[in-house]
Amino acid sequence: MPVILAHGALGPFDEIIFICIAFVFLAMMGLSWLRSQQLADEEPDMTESAREPDTERLELE
Repeated sequence: MPVILAHGALGPFDEIIFICIAFVFLAMMGLSWLRSQQLADEEPDMTESAREPDTERLELE
């Protein structure tokens, strides 16, 4: 088997280890992306109390 991706003391096993690590990384990224797609979007609170100016401000000395 010719060396394509990695080369080292393990010979062809370097390739297998490299591909397995890449697969695990891509699988974890895919799962996290799928989970983030199912979360609800965070919308700011636009109620009347949020629109009123804040009257409790401390004055700087």
